[in-house]
Amino acid sequence: MEQADYVHLVRISELASAQNSRAYRRSVAWFATLGYAWVLGCLALAVGMLLWAGGQLLAGQRHFGWVMLVFGGLSLLWSSARALWLKKAAPPQGIALHAADAPALFALLERMRRKTAGPRVDAVYLTDDFNAGVRQVPRWGGLGRPRNELSLGLPLLMALNQKRLLAILAHEWGHLRGGHGQFGAWVYRTRLSWSRLYDNLEDNDGLVSYATQRFLHWYFPRFLAKTFAMARQDEYEADRLAARLLGPAVVVDALVEMEVREQWLAEKFWAQHWQLARHQALPVGPYHAMRQGLAQPVPPAFAAQALKHCLARRSDFEDTHPVLKDRVEALTEQRPQLPGQWSDGSALALLGAAPLKQWLAALDQQWCQANASAWHAHHARLARYASRLEHLQGAGEASVDALLQRAQLLRRLDARAQVAPLYQAVLRQEPSHAKALAGLVEALPQRMDDVRLTLLERLFTQHLDYRWWAAHRAVAVLQARPSQGVDDEKIQALQRWRQRLKEASALEDRFNEALLQTPLLEDLQPHGLQAWDVAEVQAELRNFRPVTRAWLVRKHLESLPNRPVFLLLADMGNLDEAEGDALGAQIDDVLNLPGRLCVVQLQQAETREELQRQGFAPVYLRALG
Repeated sequence: MEQADYVHLVRISELASAQNSRAYRRSVAWFATLGYAWVLGCLALAVGMLLWAGGQLLAGQRHFGWVMLVFGGLSLLWSSARALWLKKAAPPQGIALHAADAPALFALLERMRRKTAGPRVDAVYLTDDFNAGVRQVPRWGGLGRPRNELSLGLPLLMALNQKRLLAILAHEWGHLRGGHGQFGAWVYRTRLSWSRLYDNLEDNDGLVSYATQRFLHWYFPRFLAKTFAMARQDEYEADRLAARLLGPAVVVDALVEMEVREQWLAEKFWAQHWQLARHQALPVGPYHAMRQGLAQPVPPAFAAQALKHCLARRSDFEDTHPVLKDRVEALTEQRPQLPGQWSDGSALALLGAAPLKQWLAALDQQWCQANASAWHAHHARLARYASRLEHLQGAGEASVDALLQRAQLLRRLDARAQVAPLYQAVLRQEPSHAKALAGLVEALPQRMDDVRLTLLERLFTQHLDYRWWAAHRAVAVLQARPSQGVDDEKIQALQRWRQRLKEASALEDRFNEALLQTPLLEDLQPHGLQAWDVAEVQAELRNFRPVTRAWLVRKHLESLPNRPVFLLLADMGNLDEAEGDALGAQIDDVLNLPGRLCVVQLQQAETREELQRQGFAPVYLRALG
């Protein structure tokens, strides 16, 4: 199904849900039943095949066809039974909590259950993520009452006071109210049944497998589209339940504070925590420091920018959860605003002082064990950066390349490093240098917006390959600028830059299309990197054991000829395509090349031979032993 057709079906389902929710849910139930009916039909067909072929064999008909029919029936019976019988889901990755360990928490959960008229929670887990969630786990293969499990993130308890935490928990209980949660769980189990059958038959070439695949290719996207509106509407209904219990203002403040603090964790806290690897060879647990950070109010400038970022997002069809803007407007008919006051204290008192200390230590230890390899690699990476920076500073070289590399290394070692003088020194030598202009824009403080806009104007007009970045950054600067009343100058500047951004986006689309459509090994050039950059690539690739050798080349594209595009073609041994894509994404995350990087898994000997024919030698070879 084409994406446009899928979106159209989702829109139709949303309209049906809004006009008559009960009728819409009935139609979902019938459509979900159709999926179950196909699985049950496959099961009945398998039994019929076995009875028919088995009867013939027992009657003395030892024909090869009857034997094959028995094997086909057994295979289909096994696949169908596995589809209908759901395995017990693994418990959440967290600490199982009990009433004796956290009586205040369990008393609060019981009060919440009574207020929402929801079912009991069978298990509570303390997790390490910034979230809370309730899930229903099928019992006895999906035949019994689902087991309700609550996951409660320790960082969320650190960030929100008890009243705002209650608002989040009330939303989660809203998913379990009455028959609401049972129906959603039944639809979920239906999806698992036929999707598992599809997985089991995907590689089979038999007639029954082919028919099932054709059915599921038709059914699967339509089921997703039809149930999408129900899942999204359930989110709004859960918000309304929380608002009835605690008031819309409390719910809105909780939602906004969650969004802003989650951005603070992602953009500020974790970057600072990983910087500790510069001087600490062994991993450092993050949760004690996180507790102190989340106890502080969010800096006003960051909070305002984080909220703007949230408001720029739009609800899409990849996630059934609506964005913050839509959730708040559905409750209050107003745009989200920052809370008048951040949470006064945390909800950690619900856990008790003594157990909390033990759980903090346990989660710190768990984090250190899970991130030991990544921490060791980052410690070595920062040591290389520091060594290279010391060498450049000791040499006293003031060339453009040396100044730019010093600025980059300083920022990698400390995101708050003052690197503006280095970029200004480059611009004194080359006034239109693109990297220096872009770097200075990022290095200057927010109070110097006029200077940043002037630099962005120069970057946009002088460098075609930086036009999208300059326009996008200028729009962000102007949107963040405070204004009193109607600011005609700001409005005109925004309109001009938005038009420029639209035109630059069209150019980017042509560039991306050319990158995808141009044959992989066409228009290749030497990478042109300095020796230190190549050594960095080699050092990083040593951390990825499946990579045995790799070629690094540069690809020329006419649409933006000055923009560097690097291809890293890596031999990843026996990894399949999905595993290779995942490993390629990890490699892309850690390599810092002066341009766009595409990591490609080499799976054919012809590709290696063509690279060698063009004169490219591997940039990396894993040492044996």
